[in-house]
Amino acid sequence: MSTTMPERDSTEDGLRSTAADHSGWSRLVESVRESGQYATRPEAERVTRIVLSLLGGQVVGDERVALAGALPEEAARLVAGQIPLAQPLTAPRFVDSVAARVEGATPATARWDVSSVLSSLPPLIGNGLTGRLLAALPPGYALLFGRADLGRRT
Repeated sequence: MSTTMPERDSTEDGLRSTAADHSGWSRLVESVRESGQYATRPEAERVTRIVLSLLGGQVVGDERVALAGALPEEAARLVAGQIPLAQPLTAPRFVDSVAARVEGATPATARWDVSSVLSSLPPLIGNGLTGRLLAALPPGYALLFGRADLGRRT
């Protein structure tokens, strides 16, 4: 009889099953694959890793901690493993950074990649945290998260 032993981590109850985390990562990658209409899971996983790694450098403070806590462990490591930038990139520069990391990408395909990943996050992390992230990021990210960008009131 084989059982999966839970590992210690920072979830509320202090336990997370390795199998459950793998399942969460698999669901995230599958959501990206479907959203982006990628032909293969490895292609969707590669794009997911690139975008989440770059996002990890954009988000700081409580939002960064909350985002990492809301994601499956593999995704959380990608976010938390980055050194936060002093000033987050504008949305167009974020897309350009993805384009520079994806072989053969154009600005249009990079925007598709970014949107495929970021629009898969709100169902996973919730509307509240999505709103907090968008408030902390420069204008223009809302569209990448699949949200209307109604502009910020000052």
